[in-house]
Amino acid sequence: METLGFIASLVMGIILGLMGGGGSILTVPIMVYLFGFSPTVATGNSLFVVGLTALIGSIMYIRKGDIDFKTGFFFAVPSVIGVNVSRGLIIPKIPEIIFSANGFAFTKEILIMVTFASLMIAASYSMIKKKSDRKPRSVHPTMQAVLIGLQGLVVGLIAGFVGAGGGFLIIPALVLFAGLQMRVAIGTSLMIIALQSLLGFAGDISRGTPVDWFLLGLVATIAIVGIIVGSVIAHKINEQKLKTAFGWFVLIMGVVILFEQTRHLSF
Repeated sequence: METLGFIASLVMGIILGLMGGGGSILTVPIMVYLFGFSPTVATGNSLFVVGLTALIGSIMYIRKGDIDFKTGFFFAVPSVIGVNVSRGLIIPKIPEIIFSANGFAFTKEILIMVTFASLMIAASYSMIKKKSDRKPRSVHPTMQAVLIGLQGLVVGLIAGFVGAGGGFLIIPALVLFAGLQMRVAIGTSLMIIALQSLLGFAGDISRGTPVDWFLLGLVATIAIVGIIVGSVIAHKINEQKLKTAFGWFVLIMGVVILFEQTRHLSF
């Protein structure tokens, strides 16, 4: 199973480099099903793999001038706060079984994943729509910064819950609210993902989360190879096609996760 895990890690890196998000959604399932980590440990370890991989990817986009540092800052600061609030304060307060009746148990994991999948489906719609269907929002710069910051906080909270970078929400926010071009949004998204994931992982370390450094280093190295390949391919694809492809990918992943969770909602 570990061999499949390494192959899947390569694919994850390619998707992350190609689309600026989405690949991180695969990391937790890879950790759980292919490497045998518990879901709680997997979400923390995922932050390290995703964060380090995104860091390398963002450096490549910086060299190409495809990162908006100002917008990234407004998004990243509240996002990092959100990740640590989620993992340090909110998650420990949620009971493992939220409610149960007649043999049915609605667990914390089901709640998190159903919410996660629903947000993915909603976010995908804005990216699949044709460019002519939606004009960039014209708002006052101060209000724009506030909106981006709020998006960052929400994405950070979600990322802390599920151990993903949240690129599927970051990119729509950067494109629709900040008016960034798709490739700049991808590069900026990778920078944000790197910051929030690595600082979130550092918070986990401070709380005593166990870490298999050798395995994580190996997985991250393979994923980094993937993100280099993905970022090269991304600059050879039409921007609108890339945006639409990203939207469909997020939609499909959201539906798959939602369908998977319905299997647990049986009495």
